[in-house]
Amino acid sequence: MTGSQFPHLSQNLKHAENFNPSGDEHYTQRMLEQHKLSEAEFSKIIEILGRNPSLAELGVFSAMWSEHCSYKSSRVHLRRLPSKGEDVVVGPGENAGVVRVWNQLCVAFKMESHNHPSFIDPYQGAATGVGGILRDVFCMGARPIANLNSLRFGEKSHKKTPWLATGVVKGIGDYGNCIGVPTVGGSVTFDSSYNGNILVNAMTVGVIHEDAIFKGHASGEGNLVVYLGSATGRDGIHGATMASDSFDSGDAAERSAIQVGDPFCEKLLLEATLEALRENLVVGIQDMGAAGLTSSLFEMADRGNSGLLIDLEKVPVRTTSMSAYELLLSESQERMAMVVEEHKWPQLKRIFDKWQLSHAIIGKVTNTGRVEAIYKGIRDLDVPVSLLAASAPCYDRPRQQLTTSNKTSKDHISASLAEEFSKHTQESLVRLTVAQMHDSSWVYSQYDHHIGNKTILGPSEQGAAVLWIDPQNHDLGEITDLPPYLGIAASTACLETYCQVDPMLGASHSVMKAARSIIATGSKPLAITDCLNYGNPCDPEVMESFSQGVDGIKAACEQLNIPVVSGNVSLYNETDGASIAPTPMIGMVGKIEDVRNAIPALPNREGKLYLLGPANKSGNFSASTISKILKVPTRNGELTPISWDCEEASRSIIHKLISKGLLIAARDLGSGGAFATSLKMALHSDFGLRWDAPLTIADFCEEAASYLLVCKTELTEDELASLNSNYCKLEKIGAISKEESILIADTCLDKKELQSLYKQQSF
Repeated sequence: MTGSQFPHLSQNLKHAENFNPSGDEHYTQRMLEQHKLSEAEFSKIIEILGRNPSLAELGVFSAMWSEHCSYKSSRVHLRRLPSKGEDVVVGPGENAGVVRVWNQLCVAFKMESHNHPSFIDPYQGAATGVGGILRDVFCMGARPIANLNSLRFGEKSHKKTPWLATGVVKGIGDYGNCIGVPTVGGSVTFDSSYNGNILVNAMTVGVIHEDAIFKGHASGEGNLVVYLGSATGRDGIHGATMASDSFDSGDAAERSAIQVGDPFCEKLLLEATLEALRENLVVGIQDMGAAGLTSSLFEMADRGNSGLLIDLEKVPVRTTSMSAYELLLSESQERMAMVVEEHKWPQLKRIFDKWQLSHAIIGKVTNTGRVEAIYKGIRDLDVPVSLLAASAPCYDRPRQQLTTSNKTSKDHISASLAEEFSKHTQESLVRLTVAQMHDSSWVYSQYDHHIGNKTILGPSEQGAAVLWIDPQNHDLGEITDLPPYLGIAASTACLETYCQVDPMLGASHSVMKAARSIIATGSKPLAITDCLNYGNPCDPEVMESFSQGVDGIKAACEQLNIPVVSGNVSLYNETDGASIAPTPMIGMVGKIEDVRNAIPALPNREGKLYLLGPANKSGNFSASTISKILKVPTRNGELTPISWDCEEASRSIIHKLISKGLLIAARDLGSGGAFATSLKMALHSDFGLRWDAPLTIADFCEEAASYLLVCKTELTEDELASLNSNYCKLEKIGAISKEESILIADTCLDKKELQSLYKQQSF
């Protein structure tokens, strides 16, 4: 940067007045409460600066030391997660994780939460959540090819649920559809646990050449700091701190902390960013996400072991009279910060002008190790980067052992369910089951999941998504020996009702559910990202649940031999002191060498229906759907441990059936067990269901390591003998038939009537 561009930045400037020049202790306390800072943290800030902070500096520390940005209550636990592997190219700590799929072909992916904003403004909260996770991926240089989302709402009867659910789904659909990235999968459930605090978790997957990965670091003294994207406004201020606090139903909504999205601008930003990175015009890049300009500046300077000098008057704005505090902390959307060598600026500027994006040189890289921000001749910010990062709070918060006494035995639960089950006819059981289901077609029908024509299996197929990697993709460059039909699989999952019963085992089950949906398509799991949604970390039981959840994820990942390469933690998900259920959301990616062989979850022709599961059934009914249907409380029961041998054996059987060309459809066993899962399969397809025997309570058992398979023909005794083992077995339970009816033993029900009842469960 030349002296003529910013002549005043090299002058000796006085620091801004501290935020409380009068020394009023009551005012200080109110400000600390507003900024979610403890007195101990404030004392540390004074120690780092050697003085009282300015208002802008107080805001910066508040944002950077928030739960959302610093992970101060979770870092001590997250370190236990496995994050390394021979195919891990970029692990946790960058904008997104990157794993190798084939030679130099990689996928970048991450999942993040936008829970608090979506509860206040469901449309904008969800839309900007999609925009933010997209930027995390394409600022690495990856071309986004898929969005997924996992949504958790309160009971359908709750007064706010229809407004929240419809607003969130529309926000996700509108943003993804406009930017041109298909929304290919996810999940949605309803539970009273989320009445006061919904969850909106968004995931993006992108593809990139291993040699084209960019990271968020600022290096090279004298290099330019460039602002790109939408102009800055007052929307989103305090977003990071709001996302690190609990709700109170009596408080006014913090709408000033909600960002407003513009997907058309994001599309321009995506294309301009990828073009600039392809032309190798950028040293480092960081999206302006939580904490806005502040987070991008400090994260880039910290990774590059450098300093930054910023002129805030150069920041493009869309409103007048903004303060330094507001400019630094605004979370206006669709913005990037880049570090550029000065001689490359003219070429880079031509790209930005072509895409009609606001841009400006706002500062330069220094060797001071400090981030300094000047505004109207005043040094409002002057903070040592390494001390801010190294001194960020890290708490090992108190944990309290969860109550395990008075657990109801599995036998007692089974007996109670069997007794209630016997009071119903076959027809009433079917209707009760349908009434308990959630028709998700109202959600995915609002998403365009075929933009780009690479989606092989999307949300309408009900299982994991599968996408083709076009070998002619110009973003990928030259990759040797790339199979012509190579594909990526992706899924999301969480069994929060299981996590309420057993946080550790429930988290393991959640990982395995995501894995099973990928395995069912014929794909191989590669790695996961996670979004760990929990309540107030100051509650010892919440922190114990969190710690156990981390250990449950770790156990499953180690068994699958897959790493956790990125993720997000969302705490303080509570309202009026009531925390949500532990919800460790899992996002998983896998690969398939030939997408032409991908197995859908829904049949496209008639076939024989098989249940693949443990040879020795355990009878797991805790936190089950049948307990809801029959109104038998089971959340104080015990979950069945996962048989890793059975998981591996069932995966092997599926691969053998696929290699022999025998599978028409496959899906992991969902809520409600074998019968409910097969019924949903029929209701979403053009075929009927024939269930061979009268229904028993065992048909609703939610066994792990289980799948429903539709085979082209009935398997012979020799074929079954060659597939079955001491751990797993295949059992014929019925058929997918041409006749559009639901036939259970001798009971025949009209499928169209049941479909009508099913669709009543949507909004």
